Amino acid sequence: MLPEAWYYDAVQYVYENGMMNGISETAFGPDVTTSRAMIVTILYRLENEPETPAAGFTDVAAGTYYADAVAWAAANGIVTGVSETVFAPDNAITREQMAAILYRYAQFKGWDVTAGSGLSAYADASRISVYAVEAMRWANAEGLITGVTDTALEPQGSATRAQVATILMRFCENIAK
Repeated sequence: MLPEAWYYDAVQYVYENGMMNGISETAFGPDVTTSRAMIVTILYRLENEPETPAAGFTDVAAGTYYADAVAWAAANGIVTGVSETVFAPDNAITREQMAAILYRYAQFKGWDVTAGSGLSAYADASRISVYAVEAMRWANAEGLITGVTDTALEPQGSATRAQVATILMRFCENIAK
């Protein structure tokens, strides 16, 4: 990873603050997609890994690195499954899911989530799922999730580890003060 990479500072930030590790001892994997399990694990670490009863998702096996994190996030209304019984921990997280999870986490913490922006500048704003519209407006207004271009949000697009590191750094510096 070169210091001139657009994501360098964010990767350093999340690594130094114990939020994200590398995909190996020597590589961060900035272009690797981030899974739903990874996101809840990061937030769970921020909460100092509190004890939580098991979640009822059939695809979250006890003993996996993310089982306690998913249970905690579900118990606190931060995440929902892709159905009543399926969490899909290995699915790549979309940008709108990331917005929704951070929005719910901020609500859980009692932080201000009243900011909102119009998303009319983005040609693909109509592709934001109904459940994520308010969260995406908030995340965009707060500068957490901006467009991948001046006119595209790519709400259904997968979030790479570099994008997630950047979003998390912005979140911690601007929201979780």
